[in-house]
Amino acid sequence: MQHNILYAQSGGVTAVINASACGVVETAARHPMHFGKVFAARDGILGVLREELYDLSLEDPAELAALRHTPGGAFGSCRADLGTPESHPEQYARLIEVLRAHDIGTFIYNGGGGSMLTAAKIAHFARDQGLDLTVIGIPKTIDNDLPQTDTSPGFGSAAKYIATSIREVSRDLSAMAGTSTKVFILEVMGRHAGWLAAAAGLAFDVEESPLLLLFAEIPFNEAGFAEALRARVQCHGWCIVVVAEGLLCGNGEFCAQAQQSVIFGHEQLGGLAPQLAGLSRRLGFKTHWAVSDYFQRSARHLASRVDVDQAYACGSEAVTYALQGKTDVMVAIRRTSDEPYLWTLEGVPLDAVADIELPVPRTFIRADGYGITEAARRYMLPLIQGEDLPPFRHGLPVFATLRLQRVVQKLPRWTSSLG
Repeated sequence: MQHNILYAQSGGVTAVINASACGVVETAARHPMHFGKVFAARDGILGVLREELYDLSLEDPAELAALRHTPGGAFGSCRADLGTPESHPEQYARLIEVLRAHDIGTFIYNGGGGSMLTAAKIAHFARDQGLDLTVIGIPKTIDNDLPQTDTSPGFGSAAKYIATSIREVSRDLSAMAGTSTKVFILEVMGRHAGWLAAAAGLAFDVEESPLLLLFAEIPFNEAGFAEALRARVQCHGWCIVVVAEGLLCGNGEFCAQAQQSVIFGHEQLGGLAPQLAGLSRRLGFKTHWAVSDYFQRSARHLASRVDVDQAYACGSEAVTYALQGKTDVMVAIRRTSDEPYLWTLEGVPLDAVADIELPVPRTFIRADGYGITEAARRYMLPLIQGEDLPPFRHGLPVFATLRLQRVVQKLPRWTSSLG
């Protein structure tokens, strides 16, 4: 019997998450005898609860194919924490109602560790309720902190953008340092894992470079940093500092936080770059700073071809798993060789990746705590290889334009809040 697929995106979007969506849609279309329609939920799990679903069978196939080179989240994403069946039974009852009302046989959730936890909760509850539901997770996060996978789609492109930007800025800074700015500070994302800060280390080919990295994994020492900054400027005439937003102070607290997040109850981080710039200026250096923010995860014009290929393959493999009867798994990337970089895909249990964060290994961080090792370079360089430009028109990139026609709702309107 044919059943429909429900796909949803969750968490911070990336330059390649829509490539995974493209992989899902195009692979399902090749198996019309097995699957019915592919629906996409608006704004992740919230769209499922609200019964806000898009019918992708009504989209132009050419526009669906264009998702492969379109950044952002085509169907909307969310940061929402699904409660437990005990604490929020109404949420789970509603999920089952929606899935049954629209004959959903496969639920595919595309996100990071928190999203895999949501997928695992749904899988367990469906089993308890006797619902024949296949649940597959597709990895996604620029933070690269998912366990059980060589990398997370989205990281390679963000890493390529950051490393490229630092290499470009280094030429600007070196040109101006004689009479103007001597220090440039860039704040990158990374709450508990400094992978994006590590990526900046790829900008220079030698260890002894005018670059200081501040990792979420290494507690900040102001005196040690000031000494290292002075030494770099004295040696090179200028210095670039790249800091992870999740940098910890000696007391174990985040060095900077902007405001309290209502949904997840954790700090929204930000503001480290101007703080460090103030320290640099007190040392007598003219300093500029910036926050890469959404740029680092949206820069599709500089996406890694490896990253795009892996994102698409993970989406395609999720559908293949459903065909094979596999469930309660996340698609994981397995590295089989560094040079040449070779990889394959395999399923890992959702419970093994749900809400688990993988920090940068200490073996990837230089002994002084301010740079990357050769092991880190060997790991990251393959992930940023190749270019995959979107089409351009009138000098600007062209992205997918979808109709996003909603499925007729069959249930009463959902009014409860999400826990």
